[in-house]
Amino acid sequence: MKWPTWFLKFRENLLPARRLIVIEADTPPQKLPWRNLVLAREDNEDWAVAFRCPCGCGKRLELMLIEEVTPNWSISIDSEDRPTLHPSVWLKRGCKSHFWLREGKVIWV
Repeated sequence: MKWPTWFLKFRENLLPARRLIVIEADTPPQKLPWRNLVLAREDNEDWAVAFRCPCGCGKRLELMLIEEVTPNWSISIDSEDRPTLHPSVWLKRGCKSHFWLREGKVIWV
């Protein structure tokens, strides 16, 4: 179910920031947590980050972090394990969500 943007913004302000879970693998697991992101890291190299679409549709999002792949994203993690992604995430099909993830919070476009 796709929630209205005003509700998503309201909910985002109430809930705690998303955290990052790091696993030793070259791909994220199929089962993902409800809010947090999973980073697949193998031999100190970040491969991909996966999480559920924050709109509520439940779609699995897997973003590649290696520079040789197009498109790719970069991730930074602050001292409280809150992730920031760059650039924004824009789904052109399905729910068509478009958002930034900054310090574990979704900022809707």
